[in-house]
Formats: sequence, structure tokens, C-alpha cells
Amino acid sequence: MNVTREALRRGLVAATLLIAGLSGPAIGASGADSPTPDNSIGFRLVDAPTDRLADPRAHIYIVDHLAPGTTIHRKVEVSNGGATALHIRLYAGAATLEGGEFKAPGGPGGNELAGWTSVSVPAVDVPARSTVQATVTIAVPSSASTGERYGVVWAELPPSQGGGGVSLVNLTGVRIYLSVGPGGEPASSFVIPSLVASRDTQGHPIVSVQVRNTGGRALDLSGHASLSGGPGRLSAGPFDAKNETLPIGQSGEVLIALDPAIPSGSWKVQVTLRSGLIENTAEAVLQVPATSGPAQAPVLATPVKKPGPGAPVLIVAVVLVGAVSVGLALTFRRRRRQSLAPRGGWPLPQQRARAAVR
Repeated sequence: MNVTREALRRGLVAATLLIAGLSGPAIGASGADSPTPDNSIGFRLVDAPTDRLADPRAHIYIVDHLAPGTTIHRKVEVSNGGATALHIRLYAGAATLEGGEFKAPGGPGGNELAGWTSVSVPAVDVPARSTVQATVTIAVPSSASTGERYGVVWAELPPSQGGGGVSLVNLTGVRIYLSVGPGGEPASSFVIPSLVASRDTQGHPIVSVQVRNTGGRALDLSGHASLSGGPGRLSAGPFDAKNETLPIGQSGEVLIALDPAIPSGSWKVQVTLRSGLIENTAEAVLQVPATSGPAQAPVLATPVKKPGPGAPVLIVAVVLVGAVSVGLALTFRRRRRQSLAPRGGWPLPQQRARAAVR
């Protein structure tokens, strides 16, 4: 909940009670084919750029790279799962990346991107159990400087009454990651230098994945860890990672909580992280401590390359190449014989035999 002093003096509180799609790649708002739960609203991105159809982020957030002077349009949809109609305000606001989180205070404006972004209608009336669409337009001025900017398209619900006569404003939003600059989009990439095993204050085992953003776009990291070769040759997992947002050029850690029943000892830990179409896997042998205590030294992680075609695939490929080669050779020989066959002047052996019989 974000509370401003000015709002408190007025007896109003601007609160972020629901930020669907801001807490991580797993969106709280209804997905493309998911119905909105009863007594709630959904807010989602409807379309994605044709050149990003394979990128899962582009179906959740507005992610793009634009040259100065370019304008794009994206459709969003508000859904009402309640039994009464709702009047919902639509607008664009600012956002920042801080401490591995995508943070947005709510409210219109606040940065350049919010000023470049508009919604086709300032508000929509959404009937009960229904949906309404609107168009988001981002117009980048020709004077815009190169760099990446962040924002949110907000759907603001009607205020609700809180304790002490305080009015609460509920928001749900869709993130915007906009890169601006000439030429092609900066590449996204990251590396996993090391892994650390520890236990939290409750004694639960945790793997911390050290990540460095080596590309030119912010990352929304998600993934999992699998354990093998543990005490008694135990294996465990996969365990999901806590989603993290990593700004350009910065390093951070992605935390993966393991099962509390994981025993202490030596484990081979393999971690896979992804952001959009980028995916990396690394592994290391870690010592899971028996108790909570000071953090252990990071263990250098070894990158794991994706396996190439398996042996059966290679065998089939060789057989196919061999079959094609044999086929071409037979065809060449047949055509060569035909080209050497007499065109006239004397009969072929079979013809001479028949002539002799006569």
C-alpha cells in the first residue's frame, strides 16, 4: 500500500491494493482465455506485435523498441466478474525498477513515457459479467533520447471505504517496457556467475542465484531449480524461483525456496532462468547447511549447454543422406545409359534376336 502525506491530509489514501501484472510475470489479471473470477476485475493486454508472437512477455506486457518519431497502438481489455456494473478509469502512469522489483506508485503521469502514452477513452463503464476494450497509444516524439523507459497502463476501480473514514483507491495495471533508439533493438542477455545455498531465519533451505544483466534490456526473470546427488542419492524438485526484475547493466539475485524437508549435505543444483525468449542453465555442487547462519561463499556456476540432436536423430539423418545419394547415383547411371543407347542405324540386341527368329 502506497500512502502519501498529502492524501492523508485530505482524508484520502491512494493505495495500490491490486497490481495485477506488476508483482511478476505470473499475472493476477485474467489471461487471454481465462474468465475473470467472481467479484473481481481483470485487466489484460489483448494483442502483441507480430515480430514478438513467440515472446511470452509480449503477451503480458507492452514490450517494444521504437525509433524516435514512431507511434504504436495496443489493445487492452477490462473485464468485470462482479454482479454490478463498474465505472473504471483508464490512464498511464510512471514506473521504476528498484531492488529487483517493478515499482509503480499509481496515479497519472510521472515520467516521459507516461506523457507519451494515452488511452482511447479516459474511463469505461463495464457491465456485470462483461468485458470492454480500449486502445493504448504510445507516441514517441522525434526528439526523444535513446534509452529504456518504464510505465503502467492503469485501470482504476471506484474508491472503497476503509477504516477511519479513509477512502481507498484500487488499481490494476499492465506494465510497459519501452526501449527508444535508432536501428535494431538492443539484445537481451544475462549470465549466472554463481550459486549460494543457505537457510532462512525459519531454517528453510534456499538457493540464491547470482545473475548479471549483460544485455541492453531490462529482464523479468523466472525459472526453477532441480537437485540431484544428495545424501542417500536423493533427488528433489523442480522448485520455482521468485520472480525478479533486473535493470540494464545490474546484478542481483533470484531466490529459490526449497522444500523444508531437504536434508543438509552436498547436492548438485541445476538452475534454469528465463526472460522472454532468453534462457540460461547453470549448475554447481552446493553444501546445504544444517542450520541458519552467515551466508556461505558463492560457488562458481558452470553453464549447461542445451543438448544437440540425439544419436537416433543423427542416425536417421545419415540414412536419409545415404538414401538420397544412392537415388541420385542410380538416376545418373540410368540417364547415362539412355544417352549412350543408339538412336538408329542398327537394331538393339533384343531387336536383332527377334529379327533372326523371323
